Amino acid sequence: MPTYDYKCISCGDEFEIFQAMSEPPLKICSRCNGELKRLIGPGLGPIFKGNGFYQTDYKNNSSKKISKETSKAEKADRKSSNKSDTN
Repeated sequence: MPTYDYKCISCGDEFEIFQAMSEPPLKICSRCNGELKRLIGPGLGPIFKGNGFYQTDYKNNSSKKISKETSKAEKADRKSSNKSDTN
């Protein structure tokens, strides 16, 4: 169910309420019995899921390459230190 924002014209009270899209808009303020006005909100922004978006496909992978190179170097250092320990 969507959230709708309302503002009372008389007392200035602003609130939001969950309503089904099929329900009629509220018309009377619960605080002062004044007239309500339904406000237009920004809505929900786009949600990017799956492949084909910048973050999953086109992002610079240089940080991944650096971490792979670092882990390879660490493994090589471990092997060389293990060989020197056995001698």
